[in-house]
Amino acid sequence: MEKQGRVVVDKVGGRSTVTRCFSKYPLKFIIPRKVGSSETDAVWVYTLTYGGGIVSGDSVSCEFTIGDGCTTVLTTQASTKVYKSVGSKCCEQVLEARVGSDALLAVIPDPVTCFSTARYSQKQVFRVASNSSLVIVDWITSGRHESGEKWDFDLYKSANHIFIEDDEPLFLDMVHLERGSVSSIAERMQDYQVIAMVVLLGPRIKHIQNLVQENVKRMMSEQLQIPSTASGRQLKPNSDNRFTKPSFIASSSVFGPKGIGVVVRIAATTTESVYKFLQHQLAGLEPLLGVSPYH
Repeated sequence: MEKQGRVVVDKVGGRSTVTRCFSKYPLKFIIPRKVGSSETDAVWVYTLTYGGGIVSGDSVSCEFTIGDGCTTVLTTQASTKVYKSVGSKCCEQVLEARVGSDALLAVIPDPVTCFSTARYSQKQVFRVASNSSLVIVDWITSGRHESGEKWDFDLYKSANHIFIEDDEPLFLDMVHLERGSVSSIAERMQDYQVIAMVVLLGPRIKHIQNLVQENVKRMMSEQLQIPSTASGRQLKPNSDNRFTKPSFIASSSVFGPKGIGVVVRIAATTTESVYKFLQHQLAGLEPLLGVSPYH
């Protein structure tokens, strides 16, 4: 696939610097001169598509190369809108990134929002060194609530693949939501309006991995505790033998040799609750990135 965008970040004079940047329609990169404190060594790259979204049939492919010891943030200015499908055409986005030794790449976009009938597929491939660090946030909302659209699209596919030392698979993940003949996506998702995944990998963010795992465990044990009365007796479930569904569910697990990576999966009833979770859990990245993600 022909690349619509390419960014190379290298150390120049001891600082992370964009040494090559190329983009063409429908993709555009905005690279602010400085984000956050001047002491912080991080390059921020905002990706935009003309019209603020992806049109049916669009195919966008970009490549990032993060040099040894560099820090780069890849983000968006707003949610990625995927417009209605015309003639069942799918639109796709492909990101390929190579992360150097002792480098950090944080991919922290706003969520994808698919309009009614939209068909969307994205693939992100990361090639990392054994001591690279990587943050990936990948999330989708159910659609345009104000227009009454909830999980009303036809297809959403998102693949995230991480390879270590070029070709050794470290993390292979795929989310696939498709309108079925038997049940709709909305029926399967029930009341949940957002699903999200956060991947935290590598030595530079080990402290955040540990904190996030502890926080998720604590949050879930509080949420999923069976309510009890003052006397300590457990209350019986609702008459239909089900407890009230939590509005926010998260789980975390480790992956990779010696547990070098952590993946957090989230289902929530509101987009705001996921923004708050990300803001809170990723706040520890501020000294590395210059500002806190989702501030």
